[in-house]
Amino acid sequence: MIQLLFTVLAAEAGLATLLLFKTPLRKLAMLALDRLKRGKGPVMVRTVAATVLLVLTSSLHSMAKIHGHAGAGELDAPGALTPTDQVLLARHMLEASLMGYALFLALVIDRLHSYIREMRGLKKNLEAVSKQNKALEEAKFGSSDDDESKPSQKDIAALNEEVKKLKLKLKGKKEEIKDAEAKAVAAKTQAEGLALKYDRLLEDNKHLHDQLQSEGKKDT
Repeated sequence: MIQLLFTVLAAEAGLATLLLFKTPLRKLAMLALDRLKRGKGPVMVRTVAATVLLVLTSSLHSMAKIHGHAGAGELDAPGALTPTDQVLLARHMLEASLMGYALFLALVIDRLHSYIREMRGLKKNLEAVSKQNKALEEAKFGSSDDDESKPSQKDIAALNEEVKKLKLKLKGKKEEIKDAEAKAVAAKTQAEGLALKYDRLLEDNKHLHDQLQSEGKKDT
């Protein structure tokens, strides 16, 4: 389970990294996400997300149950955890963290994809308006009749206003993308930290197993 979660998290981190930088691979990633959001793709993604959320809830419940056993005094010292419970608690905590970060990265990837698409649309609109504005200015200066130039001036003013609005909107989308990029980088860093915690968990589990074996030999 943990290995699968690490694989999913690594894949999501790689996809988020592709979306962060303008490279030919970003186009392939955008095409893949476009296809994923068509047809039955969104339903499948929601189903997987709901399943992961359900398992995450189960892990949190197991953690609360372990703490409840310790607080109820079922152990030798009330409030204390046995080495086995400590390893189980650490494992559930790691699984819950991985699932939480996987869901968070999926949300970040979805937002990045949407922002990039919107930014591309805004750039195309801005280019179209700029070309139209340039054509009207050329028509204005090429016309010798002042009466014919007056409507052009109004059109140019309206187009200039539209260009300003599009530039402001594009700037806002760029800021949103930067914010999503920062969140993706932070999630990737935290995932690397979880990988180190997993290695330590394996070492503790091995140490506990060796300790239990040595105690069993002593008893025999």
